[in-house]
Amino acid sequence: MSQPMQSTSCKDDHDPAEPDLRTALGRILAAVQPVTGEDRLDLRNARGRILAQTVYAPTPLPAFTHAAMDGFACQAAGLNPAEGLQLRWVGHAYAGHPWREPLAPGTCVRVATGAVLPDGADCVVMQEQVQVEGGLVTLGRPPRPGENVRHQGSELPRGAHVIERGERLGPAHLGLLATLGMPTVTVLRRPRVAIFSTGDELRSFGAPLALGELHDSNRYSLLGLLGGLAVEIFDLGIVGDQPEAIEQTLTSAAASADLVLSTGGVSVGDVDHVRQTVERLGRVALWKVAIKPGRPLLFGSIGSTPIFGLPGNPVSVMVTWTQFVRPALDRIAGGSPRSPLRFLATLPVSVDKRRGREEFQRGILQRVSGTWQVRPTGDQGSGMLSSMARANCFIVLPREATHLPPGSTVEVEPFETLLG
Repeated sequence: MSQPMQSTSCKDDHDPAEPDLRTALGRILAAVQPVTGEDRLDLRNARGRILAQTVYAPTPLPAFTHAAMDGFACQAAGLNPAEGLQLRWVGHAYAGHPWREPLAPGTCVRVATGAVLPDGADCVVMQEQVQVEGGLVTLGRPPRPGENVRHQGSELPRGAHVIERGERLGPAHLGLLATLGMPTVTVLRRPRVAIFSTGDELRSFGAPLALGELHDSNRYSLLGLLGGLAVEIFDLGIVGDQPEAIEQTLTSAAASADLVLSTGGVSVGDVDHVRQTVERLGRVALWKVAIKPGRPLLFGSIGSTPIFGLPGNPVSVMVTWTQFVRPALDRIAGGSPRSPLRFLATLPVSVDKRRGREEFQRGILQRVSGTWQVRPTGDQGSGMLSSMARANCFIVLPREATHLPPGSTVEVEPFETLLG
């Protein structure tokens, strides 16, 4: 008698065939492509956008040679210490108000930080290093040519590379572009991201909940995660567990979006139809990853549009977003995928897990006596979104780890860099 075929359940803890996080992410990143199309934006609206064209300096930076300190501008090269270090004070120069006369030997001009260096001067002596009596300034030591001076083009010569194509524009980039007199910038268009939740048990706000029904939380988590990014969001709402409805939604979303995110319907239950629908309409490139929570992650495509089927458990949504979706979305947007920031911390308590999957426990990270310590928030169930709300980091536990006693060193991923 033949034996019935057995398949690995999403609740099993060990399947050697499942890819680890790094392998799965590599497959995903290799499969997604950046958007095309450009926008020309005012700098005020460009934060977080991906630069479409390399920027070259149209002018040198600094644009003129100026004082780097408050003090007195003079000619160091013309001073003879044997004849004394006393100079005649002839005027003032401030930022935006230059001294317009050539500086004669033996004279000095009082300058403020940022003021144009007067013609004939080659240094600035800090005001703390001089004595002023009437109209005479006595230097405490012989100055050096170039001292406390920022020369024209010393930061960026004209024509220098300023920001490379594909860079994500942050506040410093915007300030630099403004310094160079560039009020607008060309960026790649925002990716269009379609999201929806699946499940007959889900209800929107305002609808009364019958026994067994739930408010849809995953969509709001995704909206919050996407809201901090430069994307255009298509919220498709809740789709019931009917194959026809899921097929219609996926088909429509793939035709209009650059990325589709669904939650639920990707495990092995009788009403989990997302995987089969993606297989029928397109291609499933990945299903199941050796992580916990988030094992039944699906990644595939319909036409040229990548599809993520995220697990239905709320914490699994957050984990798979941080580890897979956000890096993929970075690449789709035209930038470099951002890896989660990880560093080491010490466990003051013991932590246990089953061997076979890399685990992301929710933790509270704090600085104690000069070192980082982290402890779990408590129950680590993948449906307990309150554990995420209480936590400020993931505790990342290796795939083959089991028992970690107090004092063990673990990697952590702060939420501030993951979810902000």
